[in-house]
Amino acid sequence: MPEMLIDYYKAIEASSVKMLEAAQHKDWDGVVRYETACAVLIEQLRTKANKMELLPEHRREKTRIMQRILHNDAQIRCLAEPWLAQFEHMFQGQPQLIH
Repeated sequence: MPEMLIDYYKAIEASSVKMLEAAQHKDWDGVVRYETACAVLIEQLRTKANKMELLPEHRREKTRIMQRILHNDAQIRCLAEPWLAQFEHMFQGQPQLIH
């Protein structure tokens, strides 16, 4: 369990790396699993950030971590776009369900 705010950022980054690896292997279920883990960590970070501050010596590290997370996210999106287009194409022409 992360103890300091920077630990949450590190855990989110680790999960984003696992998401990218899953996307590279076309393991879309894995991508969703790690995305869910990221969402939980982000919510925990938000809660903790209301109670504690990021130490000044961790601010620069946070910036580098956030840049790596954004880079991973961009790569995941590039890998997912063809899959999403194929998925969308499968449902074109299908009758819409009315609720």
